Amino acid sequence: MNTAKVDSGALAADAPAEPEDLVLAGEFPAAPRDAWVRLVDQVVGKAGLLAAVPGSGAASPGAGVERLTRRSPDGIRVLPLYTAEDAPAADIGVPGAAPFVRGSGRNGAAPDGWDVRQRVAEPDARLAREAVQADLENGVRSIWLALGEGGSAVADLPAVLADVRLDLAPVVLDAAAAPADAETDAAHVFLAFAAEQGVGPAELLGTLGLDPVGRRARTGDGPDVATVVPLARHVAAEFPQVRAIVVDALPVHGAGASDAQELGWSLAAGLEYLRVLTAAGADGVGAGLDLPTAARLLEFRYAATAEQFPTIAKLRAARRLWARVTEVCGSPQPQRQHAVGSPTMLTRRDPYGNLLRGTVAGFAAGVGGADAVTVVPFDAALGAPEPFSRRIARNTQALLVEEAHLARVIDPAGGSWYVESLTAELARAAWAFFQDLEAEGGALAALDSGFVAEQVAVVRGRRLADVATRRAPVTGVSEFADPAEKPVRRRPLPEQPGGGLPWFRPAQPYEAYRDRSDARLAATGSRPRAFLATLGPLAAYTTRAGFARNLLQAGGIEVVEAGSTETADEVAAAFIASGIPVAVLCSTDAVYGERGAETVVALREAGARQVLLAGRTGVPGVDGTLHAGVDALDVIESVYAAQEDVR
Repeated sequence: MNTAKVDSGALAADAPAEPEDLVLAGEFPAAPRDAWVRLVDQVVGKAGLLAAVPGSGAASPGAGVERLTRRSPDGIRVLPLYTAEDAPAADIGVPGAAPFVRGSGRNGAAPDGWDVRQRVAEPDARLAREAVQADLENGVRSIWLALGEGGSAVADLPAVLADVRLDLAPVVLDAAAAPADAETDAAHVFLAFAAEQGVGPAELLGTLGLDPVGRRARTGDGPDVATVVPLARHVAAEFPQVRAIVVDALPVHGAGASDAQELGWSLAAGLEYLRVLTAAGADGVGAGLDLPTAARLLEFRYAATAEQFPTIAKLRAARRLWARVTEVCGSPQPQRQHAVGSPTMLTRRDPYGNLLRGTVAGFAAGVGGADAVTVVPFDAALGAPEPFSRRIARNTQALLVEEAHLARVIDPAGGSWYVESLTAELARAAWAFFQDLEAEGGALAALDSGFVAEQVAVVRGRRLADVATRRAPVTGVSEFADPAEKPVRRRPLPEQPGGGLPWFRPAQPYEAYRDRSDARLAATGSRPRAFLATLGPLAAYTTRAGFARNLLQAGGIEVVEAGSTETADEVAAAFIASGIPVAVLCSTDAVYGERGAETVVALREAGARQVLLAGRTGVPGVDGTLHAGVDALDVIESVYAAQEDVR
């Protein structure tokens, strides 16, 4: 084979010069926003989703985009498209510098990833010790240890932590479920145990978990916020790597609060602690801590949900807001964040769907720049998590960090027009709520006056309505439920202390009906049932029959389908054979117009107690309709009521 020497220099000379700026879409004509808006209007208009302007016979320009625009629980408009025009003008800074939007640390979580934190809530000291050891040996970097009801006894702390290198693995104490004085007792036991283990004050890691403000939110009672001062001052003087206080926003989030309310609450609660830490002693003896030292003692705990972009924006906005609060106090300070998979998003039914929710929440927390992240085990809503679910929870984070390389990029959402816009809008809404709390006298005064409960109740009411109408679907529970699913059982845990803000879990109303269905099955041998009166051929009824089946099964109601039918008498005969008192007409509007009314009459004569219709078409004699946006819980309750005495 003949070979020739290639003149690389000649090739290089013939090659086109590389541009200084690489513009990937440079060869395409620019698409102005107005052109995009017109196309959207056309598409949405063809779908019949636009209302005409009175007198003109046409929809106003931009109506299609507005139709696709939604509002968050905080009233923030979420657009279907974001461009550079939507990006906020405010400087987001750089990682590790004020206003800390892009992260509290200069290097973010890169390259080793964030602090993978696992919660251990186990009353048995031996089992708790084994769980702690298993977690730390398999990728967990810090332990979040529950004390009190459902957790370890304070006296068992040395036994539970016997295998932990306290200078390598931080331990976060959580005595929220214990008596009020247990928080301080646990902190002293922990510090004494560390000394016994030979861990010097300068090397000790951890968080003591003092949080009287959060306790007041959970239980409606608790010690004065100033009770944290003596121990906090001791920690500030002796333990440079230990944090004393947790600013826990989970009680407000768990009550159904919006993201802005959760953020505004955390600012007000954090400011309560800053005030007492920086103030001089009540007797005038002893100066308060300086602002940087006081701020260093705080760790903020936020909820991470399966709504990834709001979670990312919330964590970024939290750092900006806290920098502003501390700037007003003297100098902007970074915020230490612990993001926890939201307990409110977990389901007891179809709990394996929680694996996906937890993964998205962990992803969003990591992208949002949280310093520590806890992925909640998928069976946590059922009781005590098992070793398998704990392993999956920690491996979820291992996959995100080690295999997906999520921590290799600092602030990966930074520069996104949507995320930057949402961060700015959320910060504005949160600041407004924070100002409202301050006008009430601060976090504690707003709690005691009922202001926080009232404001959160408004948002919770809207959330409940969205759950009932399935605008906020819960997969496996309000959507695509399986009534024959075998419930997953776990060892029950004690009820957590109540008396403060209520607890909101969207899946609960549907799960209550599923429990009711199981109880009926156990007592009578059959579940509540509904008969799908399918009119016409399969192609005519299948869509609405599927919709009706999906809705009813979310309430534990079994469905029996008539199949293809040609006359009202056929439908009535199948209905009688089923022995079911409730019928749901399923077909097209055209078929309803042809024989809907006579079918209703035939069903009534056959003994139907309730006749519903899938769709919005008006048919004489029906008791209600099933359609997108209907209150599914009301429909399910009516079906139960129609057959309470039927066996």
